[in-house]
Amino acid sequence: MKDARRAEPAFTGEGRSDASPRTTMVLKTLLCRLFKKVRMQGGEEARSEADLAVRCNDERRSQRRRWAFFNSLLGAGLVVGAADPPSIRLELVVGRGLSNPVYVTHARDGSGRLFVLEQQGRIRIVAAGRLVGAPYLDITDRVLAGGERGLLGLAFHPKFRENGRYFVNYTRSPDGATVVSEFRVSADPNISERAERVILTIGQPYANHNGGMIEFGPDSYLYIGMGDGGSAGDPGNRAQDRNDLLGKMLRIDVDRGTPYASPSDNPFAVSGGGRHEIYAWGLRNPWRFSFDRATGQLYVADVGQNAWEEINIVQRGGNYGWRIMEGAHCFRPRTGCQTDGLELPVAEYAQELGRCSIIGGYVYRGRQVPALLGSYLYGDFCSGEIFGLRDKVQTLLLATDLAISSFGEDEAGEVYVVGHRGSIHKIVGR
Repeated sequence: MKDARRAEPAFTGEGRSDASPRTTMVLKTLLCRLFKKVRMQGGEEARSEADLAVRCNDERRSQRRRWAFFNSLLGAGLVVGAADPPSIRLELVVGRGLSNPVYVTHARDGSGRLFVLEQQGRIRIVAAGRLVGAPYLDITDRVLAGGERGLLGLAFHPKFRENGRYFVNYTRSPDGATVVSEFRVSADPNISERAERVILTIGQPYANHNGGMIEFGPDSYLYIGMGDGGSAGDPGNRAQDRNDLLGKMLRIDVDRGTPYASPSDNPFAVSGGGRHEIYAWGLRNPWRFSFDRATGQLYVADVGQNAWEEINIVQRGGNYGWRIMEGAHCFRPRTGCQTDGLELPVAEYAQELGRCSIIGGYVYRGRQVPALLGSYLYGDFCSGEIFGLRDKVQTLLLATDLAISSFGEDEAGEVYVVGHRGSIHKIVGR
């Protein structure tokens, strides 16, 4: 029986420098951790989040400047085994007119448009590099927004060009329940109908850890990332409860059943032992996930609590450890834990050097930056850094001043970065 207190983590490229002063690390992470803890307190987060976010961002910028100088002297950084990382920069696509964007994607329709989610409850269109004035959809009257709540996910049906169907994930006003609903485009391709068909509703016991991402897989099923329901430490152990939809990756068929069906090869669809919608479990808050368009692998960035951020390649029937594990480590290290039957992350990093919350991205399959081909791109909300993962090696690619809320992909496989303060950027080569 494996004892995780003695086990080496699957990957330890967390970006620490042994020469860096511990006191500086503490100062660098204090405000961002405080911001994160406030969000976990349930009812108090809305009152103090904005003020803490400003202080966190100001502290992050000044600390990054200090650390850029310090690391330039040491030759240090997150780079582990990559002597010559790809050289990239961000090209501004939208710099004004957006309010708290949290996601960007495309419609699979050949139009070249980008669709941007605003947390308050609007979908905006970027066409030919310009933000369209009128929202594609406005459901602010139905959305409870603030903190980690809001309009959080958007997925266009694989046959959207023919059927005009698309799906959103939002937290419902007034109770904060997660709602996954279907909408349809109107006769005007830049305006959606407001009529809604609710597919799935899941109650939320707390205000945070709502997950939010939805995406169609290569199998044309809809995948739904659900957080553990919030608070701290998963007090209801929901992520390990296979009769609860929280803390799971769900997989449903929106083309069969009323309002949906579960694929017969879901782990518990036929045999029982859990909810038939469950694809994998043991997740804390899978805020963003994506499929590698070349291999079909499902990459899930699972936000940690106070110590480790992790990346998993999720497979059907896998248990990814929360609340037994945080990253590749026992969540309660003093008591130890049994890891039998658990899937450990393919990569992790520590909440140090201003890092606090992983933002999942995409395996790069575009053409504009050949050096990135096959690298999984991701970032951190607090530090504003962008990383690449290839062959279990994490590389720091770019430091930014963005509060990165998401990544996105266009039809050509080029990758975009979303700044929560109102910007969309494209990753390009230098």
